[in-house]
Amino acid sequence: MPNPYFRFKRFTVVHDRCAMKVGTDGVLLGAWVDVTDVQTVLEIGTGSGLIALMLAQRISDTGRSTPSIDGVEVDHAASQQAAENVGSSPWADRIRIHHAAIQSYAADCRYRYDLIVSNPPFFNHAIPGDSSRAVARHTQTLTAETLLEIADRLLVDEGRLCLIYPVAQAETLMIAAPMHNFVARRILRVRPTPSLPVKRVLIELVKSTPHGAPPATETSTIALELARHTYTPEFIALIRDFYLKY
Repeated sequence: MPNPYFRFKRFTVVHDRCAMKVGTDGVLLGAWVDVTDVQTVLEIGTGSGLIALMLAQRISDTGRSTPSIDGVEVDHAASQQAAENVGSSPWADRIRIHHAAIQSYAADCRYRYDLIVSNPPFFNHAIPGDSSRAVARHTQTLTAETLLEIADRLLVDEGRLCLIYPVAQAETLMIAAPMHNFVARRILRVRPTPSLPVKRVLIELVKSTPHGAPPATETSTIALELARHTYTPEFIALIRDFYLKY
């Protein structure tokens, strides 16, 4: 039976009631996001609250600002568990979990955020059944177009949208981004090992301006493992503040 929790250095994520468990994709995104000058964060599809907790730790550790983080989750059981994980963390007063579809939340939201982050669903074919895991993994519940539209409305002018996708979906996002006034500032391509093809792409988008030159896109590549359970130095550098072993 899988472990019902994942213990990090400074917080624990219990995920037995969540469709999507703690995984490498979420950890990568939470560790990679640029939190420079970030005070307000919206996480779309917070699940267990993992990324919200990682960002609360990172922003607090900068000493420059106090984070205010909203995590929105459509699945009721996951939103309850995320709230419990937040409540037992050092940042219980900095993170709010909202049980809602992001479309409904965004329609009523009067805030603007410095950063919007999401590990979104990415399967494009029809949902096989109605299990919570199927809903969490399929784009019918949250398309790239919807994410871009919401981010365009809810980000401050200098705000950032950070996402992680498989390669094909990342390419689709990059095609759609300019239609919603976004350009890529940073891209990280992720290989499982140095010899395997890229499996995931992390993308930081910023709003384009009509008169300014678009930012140069910083592109890099990382491999996760040299061999099974032997992480690369680059991946260790990313997750050192979180994984107990390092």
